[in-house]
Amino acid sequence: MNRVLDAASEIPTAPLDPTKIVQGAPLAGFRLLAEVGGAEVGVWEMTPGIATDVEVDEVFAVLSGSATVTFDDGERVELVPGSIVRLRKHERTTWAVHATLRKLYVA
Repeated sequence: MNRVLDAASEIPTAPLDPTKIVQGAPLAGFRLLAEVGGAEVGVWEMTPGIATDVEVDEVFAVLSGSATVTFDDGERVELVPGSIVRLRKHERTTWAVHATLRKLYVA
């Protein structure tokens, strides 16, 4: 049994859906690390650019990089390593990634 989960390994990325891109040519991808009690635990990464999204129920911690997430209600959250954020299903967000963002998520 493997007890160590590798959140630092390379993550395969691909271009985002063009209808979600606001600026730049960001790539994104994820690596599933485990399923625990019905929840996914994984690592997600996005390269610099701006894109929109519709969220799922998730809690994440930023491992590296920086970004600003703007919610449709106007709230802005600055993301830096160590930031911990709660997203709710169906929230609409805009992600402005300044430096490639890597987060550990539970969803």
